[in-house]
Amino acid sequence: MFLIAGPCAIENRDIVLQTAETLNRLCYDLGITLYFKSSFDKANRTSASARGVGMEEGLKILQEVKTRFGLPILTDVHETWQCAPVAEVADVLQIPAFLSRQTDLLQAAAVTGRIVNVKKGQFMAPWDLGGAISKIEQVAPNAAKEGHIWLTERGSSFGYGRLVVDMPSLVEMRRFGCPVIFDATHSVQQPSSQAGVTGGNREMVPYLMRAAVAVGIDGLFIETHPDPDNAISDAANQVRLSDMKALLEQAIEIDKLK
Repeated sequence: MFLIAGPCAIENRDIVLQTAETLNRLCYDLGITLYFKSSFDKANRTSASARGVGMEEGLKILQEVKTRFGLPILTDVHETWQCAPVAEVADVLQIPAFLSRQTDLLQAAAVTGRIVNVKKGQFMAPWDLGGAISKIEQVAPNAAKEGHIWLTERGSSFGYGRLVVDMPSLVEMRRFGCPVIFDATHSVQQPSSQAGVTGGNREMVPYLMRAAVAVGIDGLFIETHPDPDNAISDAANQVRLSDMKALLEQAIEIDKLK
């Protein structure tokens, strides 16, 4: 089981490097493969709030993480023209959940030859990801066989302002033969719950994480920040960096039982 982790948004170089250094050391000690994740632009915000440092500056910072710590990089792309330059730095191009059916974006990411991580839309059933896979394979026929398509569960929209994780969806998604990842932090979001800002409840992260690992997953996605309450994005659901060690130790023990 590998880990995708890092701050939700690239706020500045210092926070990113601090988080990367801590995670790199922790994952080395625990024997976990780490993909460092942070977004240079949070384009799918509820309101016109802070979005990050932008692509040019963000890629410079992510390249520094890659060079300094030797970590593979995962980051979001929102538009087709971003895919080629982002692929020069990132090892994995992530398709945001709200864009998971966008044909041109899926295919532009796939033709870079990088891994494409498709986050299942909050509005999609797990079997609907077959459509995204087929779109990718139109331009990259061997992508799934080569392990270049990842599928990520991040919860589904529910009637009273929360996301709900359908744990059998993890089993359904595995039938496509692609690595399946559970996003433990976005799954506890509470969309538009704070006067136009997405809220959340990080206290629920360990419970959902333990359930997903017990079901069986290939990867775990956890956004983490040294001071999440003051983060510019997903402040309510990012895990405190100081809590990551205990959380990952739990995941490892449960993973051993599968």
